Amino acid sequence: MSRVSQAEAQANRRRVVAAASRLFREKGVPNVSIVDVMQSVGLTQGGFYKQFASKTALVDEAAAMAFADMLSSLAGLDDDHGDHEAAWLSLIGTYLSPKARDEPGDGCPAAGFAGDFARTAECRDTYAAGVRDMAGWIAPGDSGLAAISTLVGALLLARATAGLPLSEEILRAGRKAVTQVTG
Repeated sequence: MSRVSQAEAQANRRRVVAAASRLFREKGVPNVSIVDVMQSVGLTQGGFYKQFASKTALVDEAAAMAFADMLSSLAGLDDDHGDHEAAWLSLIGTYLSPKARDEPGDGCPAAGFAGDFARTAECRDTYAAGVRDMAGWIAPGDSGLAAISTLVGALLLARATAGLPLSEEILRAGRKAVTQVTG
């Protein structure tokens, strides 16, 4: 068997973390095995233990990556719109949309990991830092925290009622509420 170069190992690690992040948000951490993650990127389970100390270590890194990607996207919205208020309004429209509701694997880590981190203290510091950073992008202090709380809550409720008329009502009400909180 040929050995993998350090560059290849790092690239594989990034692929594993990205795949885990998506799968964990889509299915929930307890419902995704190491085998699931490794198979999704075409690697063996044995390769996992060369890269990560445990599934918990992977969860923490996957959450950190997801929040970093989210913050990068938020900064991109500011750049694209040239005005933070316009960027915020754009985020509201995409965050509380049927697409965001129906595709949690590619969505917000605050919503995607909320249930998992509510049930375990492991990785909670990473989650809290990510939520605080997102709230800080929205608005300073309590306004940002209120807005992120409303966004995440509305998205989670819309997901829990997907397929019912109430889901669309929740998305609409959430968009209205966050526009009023920061507008």
